[in-house]
Amino acid sequence: MVQSDLTQPGRFLVGCNYWASHAGTRMWADWDAQVVADDLKALAESGLQVLRVFPLWPDFQPIEQLYGGGGHRVEFRWAEAPLADTRLGRAGLSLVAMERFGKLCDLAHEHGLRLLVGLLTGWMSGRLYMPPGLAGRNPLTDPVAIEWELRFIRAFVGRFKGHPAVAGWDLGNECNCMGSATREQAAVWTATISNAIRCADPTRPVVSGMHSLSPGGAWTAADQGEWTDLLCTHPYPVFTPHCDQDPVNTLRTSLHGTAESRYYADLGGQPCLCQEIGTLGPMIASEAVAADFVRTCLFSLWANDCHGLFWWCAHEQSHLAHAPYDWCAVERELGLMRLDRSPKPVLGEITAFRRFLDGLPFPALPPREPEAVCLLTQGQDQWGVAYSSFVLAKQAGLDLRFAYVDQPLPEASLYLLPCLSGHLILPRRRWLELLARVEEGATLYLSLADGLPSGFEPVVGLEPQTRERRREFEPITLSGVFGEPSLPGCGSHRVRHRVTHAQVLGTEADGSPAFTVASYGRGRVFFLNAPIEMWHTQTPGSFHADDAPQSWRIYRHVAADLLAQRAVSKSAPALAVTEHELPSGERVIIAINHSPAELIDRLALSPGWSWGEPLRGSVAADGTVAIAPNDAAVLRVGRG
Repeated sequence: MVQSDLTQPGRFLVGCNYWASHAGTRMWADWDAQVVADDLKALAESGLQVLRVFPLWPDFQPIEQLYGGGGHRVEFRWAEAPLADTRLGRAGLSLVAMERFGKLCDLAHEHGLRLLVGLLTGWMSGRLYMPPGLAGRNPLTDPVAIEWELRFIRAFVGRFKGHPAVAGWDLGNECNCMGSATREQAAVWTATISNAIRCADPTRPVVSGMHSLSPGGAWTAADQGEWTDLLCTHPYPVFTPHCDQDPVNTLRTSLHGTAESRYYADLGGQPCLCQEIGTLGPMIASEAVAADFVRTCLFSLWANDCHGLFWWCAHEQSHLAHAPYDWCAVERELGLMRLDRSPKPVLGEITAFRRFLDGLPFPALPPREPEAVCLLTQGQDQWGVAYSSFVLAKQAGLDLRFAYVDQPLPEASLYLLPCLSGHLILPRRRWLELLARVEEGATLYLSLADGLPSGFEPVVGLEPQTRERRREFEPITLSGVFGEPSLPGCGSHRVRHRVTHAQVLGTEADGSPAFTVASYGRGRVFFLNAPIEMWHTQTPGSFHADDAPQSWRIYRHVAADLLAQRAVSKSAPALAVTEHELPSGERVIIAINHSPAELIDRLALSPGWSWGEPLRGSVAADGTVAIAPNDAAVLRVGRG
């Protein structure tokens, strides 16, 4: 991988997506260098490091197709003018627009800002932008469109590859919205554009720029990770399945960006940047709540090995009359700065976080060490299962990574197979490989939706008797070790089991085993007869409400031996804790309060550890911490 400040392990960058404050998407057509200079000066003074910028495709490649008799295509021109016989001209690039982009680069460099360039910006804020000569063509599959895209890439990247302000090349803004494609077509397009960028500039990373990636879709994290160097998320709760359920300053929503970024990074095998994030205006959150939201997201993304946070976007666009701002109300009140460039509270939090990072005694945060692998299987809603599993793990004090069943099985001491669904689930070879790991001493947890796993009884210690569609949901009663009387019954089907060699830890109302553990070789297998993860995903308030079930205690019980190996343990489910080992042997403890109320908890030290000087917040001698709403403590522990 090409290394840069965008991809450097442990490096976390803050920035925003930028359109000129006076013009939005018309900044290139209505160019005003002084406005841009003033914008960049204000953003740099606020501590931002990187701007994601967009050479709008029809402004930079304004080619038109001329036709002859019978609709025969004759040539491409700039309106009536022939394309210039130069490198830029033959690529159809506007000399005026290229000069203006060069000025943007110079101004960014002057103010110490880096630029992430979204090359093929044909989609922006709900509007499709295409060069006039390519209108009506699918830019992802049409050979004429792709030919001109490659000319654009080669000439544009070739022109600016030497500029010090350019940090990386983004394929373009959400190019998967520009047209339809099969998975094979999407992969070929990604490879074609990425390789063209690398041919023109092998020194900078290629960034995906895509959102809405899923193992079962046309655009997947695995394919993007194969052909690009840095993946990215655009985690808006309103637009992401299962995320628009709870207030933005509560656990589920404030973990959305982190969970999705880790999901992409793990499945794609590349680092991930939170490239667009925001609250989408005052109907979702007040300015004060939006500031609480971004503060929580900053600490959470940083603590979980993500590479940065870029807000959408720099400036308000409520004064603009052209499309897409005329069309879409949600595109108008998103800025870090108001129309007079006065900062909103969100920008103040980003500035404060940048200053906090600059004051740390280490240049980069060492990665966390996940205890578990969450293995996502066929037939299920992979993102829905992954999302709630990630949140439950955080509530339990556990860190996990994701893998998909068609990928190599990572080494781990604990494997989670939540919400087994359908009749495919996972290949036999992967199942046997997983069981071999358990025989050698690993722990396995399975929860059942409507799946039909084979080889069940010898592994789980239960013999299925009957299967039926549920008519009602009865709670699962747990034994006293969990401190919780029951969990909600859920799932479309119910399987009744007879115990063969499992130990029953929880039952349904009629005494049928619902939560069990069994030995398998030197390892253990936990089984939950309910898809509790998808129940949480689909149920508003199920993580933070006063009456929310404590399902996370299942995860804590399953992972108890691994959690005992941590330097610090916590109790409060709204407190997320990660540990990061420094070269000195000390550990940095990041404790994040994902709730809108002050949180007081006791962080218990394992034997042999002692508290060091805090980096943010404070901790009492007995480990008690008081963390303000949606805030974090950053502590240190050492041996002895």
